[in-house]
Amino acid sequence: MRILDWTALDETARRLALRRPAMQVNDSIGQRVREIVERVRAEGDAALISLAAELDRAQLESLRVDADEVQAAQAELSAEAKQAIATAIDNITRFHAAQQVPPICVETVPGVICERISKPLRAVGLYVPAGTAPLPSTAIMLAVPAAIAGCPVRVMCTPPRPDGRADPAVVTAATACGIRTIYKAGGAQAIAAMAYGTATVPKVLKIFGPGNAWVTAAKTLVAADPDGAALDMPAGPSEVMVIADAEANPRFVALDLLSQAEHGPDSHAVLVCTDRTMVAAVQAEIDRTLPGLPRRDTIRKALGHALAVIVPTLADAVNVANEYAPEHLILQTAEPRALAAGVDTAGSVFIGAWTPESLGDYCSGTNHVLPTYGYARTYSGLSVADFQRRMTLQEASLPGLRTLAPTVRTLAQLEGLDAHAQAVVTRLEQADSGRKP
Repeated sequence: MRILDWTALDETARRLALRRPAMQVNDSIGQRVREIVERVRAEGDAALISLAAELDRAQLESLRVDADEVQAAQAELSAEAKQAIATAIDNITRFHAAQQVPPICVETVPGVICERISKPLRAVGLYVPAGTAPLPSTAIMLAVPAAIAGCPVRVMCTPPRPDGRADPAVVTAATACGIRTIYKAGGAQAIAAMAYGTATVPKVLKIFGPGNAWVTAAKTLVAADPDGAALDMPAGPSEVMVIADAEANPRFVALDLLSQAEHGPDSHAVLVCTDRTMVAAVQAEIDRTLPGLPRRDTIRKALGHALAVIVPTLADAVNVANEYAPEHLILQTAEPRALAAGVDTAGSVFIGAWTPESLGDYCSGTNHVLPTYGYARTYSGLSVADFQRRMTLQEASLPGLRTLAPTVRTLAQLEGLDAHAQAVVTRLEQADSGRKP
């Protein structure tokens, strides 16, 4: 890891030090993503099948995962794998079901009722990456809140394997969550298909799910088009920041960094530490563990961007975290709960030595679809509310209208909007004359 002394850096150097590696390539892929999106809009299913051959090396006869493929996928998984999927679904369902918000009904003044209710989005698209590693856990993280929210149309896209099948674990997990329409399409082309629709893939209103820089660029592109689809959040290559003090277990810290780095070569792993000796110990554990990991080549590429930041105090460490706004923040300190109170910007926080990030990635119950690129400053992790929209209602009785009429007239005059005032005055005049509405 590259080691930096935070106190020796000025503001510009600090900002550059925390720059995500994936952000350096987004401009270069933008045009290619635009070309793919336009191709899918123009050619539909034919483009998806052609791009699967070009980009995924998969020869597809059909885009949809049919009943036979679902059955084969379920048969391929072990009983242990199915049980793990069931446990994860149960925990994630329990946590997300608790997020349901009851309707609000308030009588603001006598005779005036204001309400706020939630309605599910009619059609949502769920994107599950499966590039260098299939992610059945993401299928669960997306499908569970979509079902709890009550979205009638739930479409899932996931890249095909070279043999033309979707990953069996992804298919099994999605099916267990009630997803019945799964399509074999990945990358920017999958985003375009869900945003605009094809003969096979339905058009959706909003697209959910993480992905690489190409997927993020495509989601951003279609979200800017009124004819496209909204996005959940900027969620691209994964990232982790670990805050550690001299009491931390260096092997725990090393494995947390390694587990993030194995997601992909553009993953970002950052250690913020008050003890330089601890940094050396963590590096030694990384060096000792890396050769035995199956994805060591991917990890080595990601570690090329890894960073260790030396800070004077844990308060400084929290300041660095709030500046970086990590997707995942792990607190490996003597008093992690106290430290967590000062964290304002993070997608998800993992508190204490016994809470590895992998727990949240799979089965603790929280959602692992989280904002990256520093968007945790303004975006939250995925929740049931993201699959719904809120709508207000208001109803006034005649006495209620009379009570607020002077306020409406005065404010309308201040704004020079006379029709607003007349909409109230006319009603009161009609009521005073004894005529019905």
